[in-house]
Amino acid sequence: MLRQRLPAAAVLLSLAAGGAVADEVGCVTTTWKLIGANHKVCVEAFHDAKVPGVTCHVSQARTGGVSGSLGLAQDPSQFSLACRQTGPISLPARLPESETVFSEDTSLVFKETRIVRLFDKDNNTLVYLAISRKLIEGAPANSISTVPVMPWGTR
Repeated sequence: MLRQRLPAAAVLLSLAAGGAVADEVGCVTTTWKLIGANHKVCVEAFHDAKVPGVTCHVSQARTGGVSGSLGLAQDPSQFSLACRQTGPISLPARLPESETVFSEDTSLVFKETRIVRLFDKDNNTLVYLAISRKLIEGAPANSISTVPVMPWGTR
């Protein structure tokens, strides 16, 4: 029950911070658990709220078992990110150099997956960087995806 409340709280916090809301695409079981939820990898999709025409998909490992079912488990910092142009891209007049576009808590305290948008002006490319806020073996887990700003269709 508590585990179900954490994603809802993360969505509310991301809305307050101006971040995107993710839609769950689906989950795949990675390890069957006799008691409690299975370990799984889930894929979520979100649109960049300030840059129409960009959709990102992030996959994240989710811990199951009794502690995972109760919302007490810490999900591992294992994720992947892919962002693509899915429509005409319209850059706002003042695009911040760096901005958090999505964040999701992955434990009760002090751990989150955050996706930050950067703009590479020289190459006219949006760069999306997923990071874990908790350090893993001295370096944060991270993943990167780039979206070149290009014409779409006949526009």
